[in-house]
Amino acid sequence: MRKGLSLLVGYVRHNLMSAMEYRAAFLLQAFGMALNNTIFLFFWWVLFERLPDIQGWTLPMVATVFGLVAVAFGLANVLFGNCLRIASTVVSGDLDYYLALPADPLLHLLISRTQVSSWGDMISGFGIFLFLVPGSLAKLPLFVCYSLIGMLVFVGFAVIVGSLVFFLDQSQDIVGYLYNALISFSLYPIDIFPRVVRLLLYTVVPAAMVGALPARLLFDFRWDLLGAMVGFAVGILFLGRVLFYAGLRRYESGNRVTVRG
Repeated sequence: MRKGLSLLVGYVRHNLMSAMEYRAAFLLQAFGMALNNTIFLFFWWVLFERLPDIQGWTLPMVATVFGLVAVAFGLANVLFGNCLRIASTVVSGDLDYYLALPADPLLHLLISRTQVSSWGDMISGFGIFLFLVPGSLAKLPLFVCYSLIGMLVFVGFAVIVGSLVFFLDQSQDIVGYLYNALISFSLYPIDIFPRVVRLLLYTVVPAAMVGALPARLLFDFRWDLLGAMVGFAVGILFLGRVLFYAGLRRYESGNRVTVRG
């Protein structure tokens, strides 16, 4: 555990220093993503100017959903920037590099890359929450807690769908569709969907566990639902790890062992 945490901290420092070597590009990518998020939320503001609420959801509640998802997604891709590239890494044979080193292959794979633009997601997520949600400062500790839980769900789900490549031929497109579905559906109030879809969004594609459910808990806290969220996050991470290492037993080396500086 301590070794893994030390490796994570080392990679975060290294990735940030590498990104800051090209400071203008770093700031431009982060600003571009923050602007994109703000524009998306603007359309919700226009809608709520005409409607008082949507299935009981108000603008501050939707802003909370958006802020939670943005921060969780940003954290996942800043700290575990390779989580969306598991399938392509396996197919290309680049997984050999991580298998040749003494560190935990899955952890090393996940943290060895960062998404610079995801800093913009994190910044815009906090900004949206702090500026658009009444009483946001008092709720900020819970907001951070729920964002961390959402990050774990994002990473766990990414590992699960990425590990499908070990078992299914030509599954890279499916991986992209599933992860994009998680992101897209997590940005909407859960109550606008039919009951069957809601069930899927709590289980198969757990978008509600990232956005809608934690947003509700910020306005109406319940210990049992918080416990359910934590248990779900731990469970999906565990399932992802089990699936990855089960698939690793089927992996055929691509003979791509290289030395990286």
